Order: sequence, then C-alpha cells, then structure tokens
Amino acid sequence: MRRLFLSFFGAGYIRPAPGTWGSLAALPAAWGMHMIGGPVLLALGAAALYFAGVYATRIEIEMGDDHDPGWIVIDEVVGQWIALLPVSIGALHAGVPPHVLWPGIVTAFVLFRLFDISKPWLAGRADRRGDAVGVMLDDVWAGIFAALGGLALAYLSHGVLG
Repeated sequence: MRRLFLSFFGAGYIRPAPGTWGSLAALPAAWGMHMIGGPVLLALGAAALYFAGVYATRIEIEMGDDHDPGWIVIDEVVGQWIALLPVSIGALHAGVPPHVLWPGIVTAFVLFRLFDISKPWLAGRADRRGDAVGVMLDDVWAGIFAALGGLALAYLSHGVLG
C-alpha cells in the first residue's frame, strides 16, 4: 500500500521521466478535487499528501539505500496541486470548471516541471537535505514558484496585454 501511495497509483513506475508522469497523473485528480470542494479542498489535499508523503517516504528510504527513489512521485503530485491552486481559484471566481482555464493548467504544468527539474534557490536547498522532508519540500517550493509564475503570466495576459 505504501508503494502504491508513493508512486501515485503506479504513475511513478512509468518510464521515462517518472516525475513528469506523476505530474500528469496529478492533473485529473486535481480537477476532481476542485469539482468536489474547490480550491479549499485542493489546498487541504496538498497539505494532507505532503504530511503523509513525508511519513511514507521516511519509511521507504530507511529501508533502502536511495534517499530519493525516482519512482516516488507523491512529491510531484503535491507540487503540481500547489501550482494549480491559482487556476482553481480563478475557475471558482469566474464560475467555470477548471478545464476552461486550460492555458493556466498548461502553464502550471510546464512551470512546475521546469522548477522541479532545475531546482532553483529554496527548491535546491530542500533537495540537498537528503531526507524525506527534502524529497517532499523541493516539490513544494517548485509548486510555489510555478504558482507565482503562473499568476505573473496571467497578469501579463489579462491585465497588461488583455
């Protein structure tokens, strides 16, 4: 059960690029959470998965010799959900389902993957911790950076250029 959770129902075992597959698997789950409970449920879900992910990852890495196995993608799910929060909030505000804001979803996905792979600043610092908190926290920072980047691009598109 722990590996099923950490791999987000097997998405982490898809090759190549399991992190990208985990991020893709996070999209329909985020949509479902938004439809049930809006951005509040999405944020609570990300928080719950973060803490559960730290706990389960700690157990997994204590049992092995790899501090960040590639098949663990629950961290990507958490980060992707954080990156999608502005889209969820925008959809709620506009009174439309989130898929209507598909450019924001694509932007959140691409920016999250960019920040997750490049690990700038606080994301890199978290990744270098080499523990379960670091495994999860670098993706939280990547998600925050992607959310802020998406907000900036939405402002440019709708506020300045729109």
